[in-house]
Amino acid sequence: MSRSLLPALGLAALIAVVPASASAQQSSGKSSLDDPTIVAIFDATNTADVETSGLAMTKAQHDDVRALAKQFVNDHKAVRQQGRDLAKKLGVTPTPPKDSSSAVAHRKVMQQLKSASADQFDCTYLNHEVAFHDAVLKAVSNTLLPAIQNAELKAFVEKVGPAFKGHLEAARSLQKKYSCGK
Repeated sequence: MSRSLLPALGLAALIAVVPASASAQQSSGKSSLDDPTIVAIFDATNTADVETSGLAMTKAQHDDVRALAKQFVNDHKAVRQQGRDLAKKLGVTPTPPKDSSSAVAHRKVMQQLKSASADQFDCTYLNHEVAFHDAVLKAVSNTLLPAIQNAELKAFVEKVGPAFKGHLEAARSLQKKYSCGK
């Protein structure tokens, strides 16, 4: 993936850990999401995909799945660092959401991946990546972008948004290639 597409990957990660209560509060007009929380979500989401894809780099059976996992690790690490650099530049201290169950959900995903048999691993991983990236894209559009207050942070998220679709499409392509059911 070209360097210009890297920021989009972090955006997907940013959204996957949005707490359910934030969506409910935002629909009632009371958002618990502020820029420091969004930056923390961004970081945690990138970290989660670095971990799942790092496992896939060693456990996947097909070369193209391992290559995709390696790309995801590299891209998400780079975007995570870009997010950290932007937070530092803006003087934003990441503040994880108080009501997020993302850590528990991530541990469950990691356990599912670790316990998947060799024959099942690639599809388990690809199905996760498709669902993960799809959820992130939806969360960015519907929850995060409307909540961002800082213009530079918002511009960064908007800039990287469309490029993130590349990860989703790459995972979908391999999911289809290997006839992975959901």
